[in-house]
Amino acid sequence: MATTNNTASATKVIVPCRISFANIWEARSINGSEEKYSVSLLIPKDDKATLAKIKKAIEAAKEAAKEKKWNGKIPANLKLPMHDGDIDRPDDENYAGHFFFNATSKDAPQIVDRHVQPILDPMECGSGDYCNVSVNFYGFAASGNKGIAAGLQNIQLVRHGERLAGRPSASSDFAEIEGEDDDFDGDDDMGFLS
Repeated sequence: MATTNNTASATKVIVPCRISFANIWEARSINGSEEKYSVSLLIPKDDKATLAKIKKAIEAAKEAAKEKKWNGKIPANLKLPMHDGDIDRPDDENYAGHFFFNATSKDAPQIVDRHVQPILDPMECGSGDYCNVSVNFYGFAASGNKGIAAGLQNIQLVRHGERLAGRPSASSDFAEIEGEDDDFDGDDDMGFLS
């Protein structure tokens, strides 16, 4: 269930989700744009409580941007961040049964474990893991487009999930080698010198 800190603004939400396309350790440029940290948040469609809190935060962001960004009225053709995985990513089974949105930031998110201790190893948190992600929704008006975007703030690893990256894990590539470390004498014992 999504939670919000009582002192936080109405546009901030902590989203329990599975993360994908996690560019959270290093800023990257997407299609030649400015380098940013980014992540896609997958929320199960049956998590009604989280989806309701996200919708409420998006509505608050619309109201906040109405005066500041859009000259006193909410545009009719407003771009919204939430997408339906079954419609917008029909060929990706990981998005089936989920809504998703992307969150970005110029600043690196703090990444912590369940005990709010910093995670420093990029292999410890990435695409496929289940996390709490704090985001702040805000209105924008740029290059003729108007909409609501999600600003990435911080990430808490809740539990590891099956990796969504295209690269296999070492445990899926290799089997355990029998015997002791000193059994290898450099001869063709393992069959790779022939």
